[in-house]
Amino acid sequence: MNERNLPSRFLSGSALKMIAVITMLIDHIAAYLAPCFKSFFGYSFGTLLGHKLTVYYLMRTIGRTAFPIFCFLIVEGYLHTRSRFRYGCTLLIGAMISELPWNYVHAGTWHYERQNVFFTLFLGVVAIYLYERLSARMLWRALAILGVLAFSYVLAADYRIGGVGFILLLYVLRSDLLTQSVLGILLLGPRTLPAYLAVALYNGERGFIKGAAAKYAFYLFYPAHLLVLYLIRCALL
Repeated sequence: MNERNLPSRFLSGSALKMIAVITMLIDHIAAYLAPCFKSFFGYSFGTLLGHKLTVYYLMRTIGRTAFPIFCFLIVEGYLHTRSRFRYGCTLLIGAMISELPWNYVHAGTWHYERQNVFFTLFLGVVAIYLYERLSARMLWRALAILGVLAFSYVLAADYRIGGVGFILLLYVLRSDLLTQSVLGILLLGPRTLPAYLAVALYNGERGFIKGAAAKYAFYLFYPAHLLVLYLIRCALL
């Protein structure tokens, strides 16, 4: 019996996608609308371990769940896609579509020095592909992966080397959830712990998000929500 199909594992890939999207939205509402509602986001519930527990901090903490789950889903998608070339192209197109909303929500103009997370996800897939493709030539594999990591740094893709490296680690250690989680916490911080608890409940099934329309709507949510948040901020400030 596949351990992912044990009764205790009840989260499908679709459920993980929804958790990632919702926590990302909570995070971005706080990140991009805080200047509009300073008293609300600044409200404090007290302190914990030296951190002031404001609404802003709690929402940003919830948001730390999103990225590790997205990375996990990227690896799952890579492993199960019918065309890895098309999969990579979809992520790259998503990165290009997202760039203007990303730039405007951060800088209020068409140019911003950092690049959106779709570039990180795309480079993670490139790193996995090179890791597989160059398995017989260890030196070239190492150099190629170092090149991808260096490019993510120069490009200033969101999460940079840590993000791309984390995606590759999830692939290499895909059968060892505990090691994935420990390394993820070391790379991305302790506030990402809930993400690994969610992944531990993954049952290996696709779930309710099926068909091309639903799949691409999931990808388009990222640039769409950035644009909406930018427009809301412009209307309120």
